[in-house]
Amino acid sequence: MKKLIRYFKESHMELKKVVWPTRDEVVASTKIVLVSTAIFALVLGLVDFLLVQGVDLIF
Repeated sequence: MKKLIRYFKESHMELKKVVWPTRDEVVASTKIVLVSTAIFALVLGLVDFLLVQGVDLIF
């Protein structure tokens, strides 16, 4: 039981050391993720479309 209590105390102390991002940093990071995900989806969709068209030409 003492080990469990010590674990939680040490975890709490470590969490105090964390530097949390500001709201602006989170918003900027979220925008980057959304834009890059959209671009990646468009590229994959284009590749899929081209592969399907290629297969249709062959068969």
